[in-house]
Amino acid sequence: MTLDQAPLSQKPPRTLADTSVHDASPRRVPLGRRLLKEKWTYLFILPGVIYFAVFHYIPLLGNVVAFQDFSPFRGIFGSEWIGLENFRSIVHDPEVIRALTNTLIIAFLQIVFAFPAPIILALFLNSLVSNAVKRGIQTIVYLPHFISWVVVISIWQKILGGAGLVSEVLERVGVDGINIMANPETFKILVTSQVIWKDVGWGTIIFFAAIVAIPGELYESAATDGASSWRRMWHITLPGMMPVISMLLILNVGTALTVGFEQMLLQQPAVGADAAQVLDTFVYFRGIAGGDWGVATAAGLIKGVIATILVLGANKIAKLLGGEGVI
Repeated sequence: MTLDQAPLSQKPPRTLADTSVHDASPRRVPLGRRLLKEKWTYLFILPGVIYFAVFHYIPLLGNVVAFQDFSPFRGIFGSEWIGLENFRSIVHDPEVIRALTNTLIIAFLQIVFAFPAPIILALFLNSLVSNAVKRGIQTIVYLPHFISWVVVISIWQKILGGAGLVSEVLERVGVDGINIMANPETFKILVTSQVIWKDVGWGTIIFFAAIVAIPGELYESAATDGASSWRRMWHITLPGMMPVISMLLILNVGTALTVGFEQMLLQQPAVGADAAQVLDTFVYFRGIAGGDWGVATAAGLIKGVIATILVLGANKIAKLLGGEGVI
């Protein structure tokens, strides 16, 4: 009896190679069947998709205004196309140069001082032995994040303004009062300090999550070997936080040119446009208030392009330094 004529129960078993080849073959399931099978999952994410499509992607089409002599009465389809004329106007506009300079200086100060502040605070709180003290400090430093910029500026005005607490104390001891809130020379340091005060506590949440993910056995081994708390923080905690720090730094670089529209708009009357005019407020005043939509849109488009280049550059540098990056 030949092998083909043998009963099914007597056929040789499949080898491991045959099984692997059979299991590795792709199983193509039609798209419609997959959508139907996971319909509740897709239905769950549908509101998010609609939100991003309506408020983040469709408005991108409005950037064509940067290449037009746009008029709200004629609309996008009726306005005249002028090519790169708006971009040429920006290059020779001193107001744009001033706004760009202020934006870059404030962005640099925030990257250097505001970004490391939550990291330092998270390390400090993590070193505290008492959990009650740690939670109390966390609750206090979280609160400013939930206060609007209008209230924040009012609080700082009451403390550092011309008739504020600091000025009153100085006058009582015989020193002339000062109005830090209206000083253009210290304005960039002032806005950086406000950002740190408002968001330093909120920023520690992600870094605390990174610290909790570090295995406790590493600290126990280091303590057994006699490592001090400083060395444990330097050699265990900080390296464990580096992936999160790298990712957040890349994301912060991408939004570095967005230095706070409300914050600048509220304080610009006190210090003047020379100190407080940034790209966001320039787009508002030139486009919405001044009606020069083409130049304002061109400035916003340039800002977006620069931010994209900064994100790609920071991502590349992070990979060259051994990190994973975000792209």
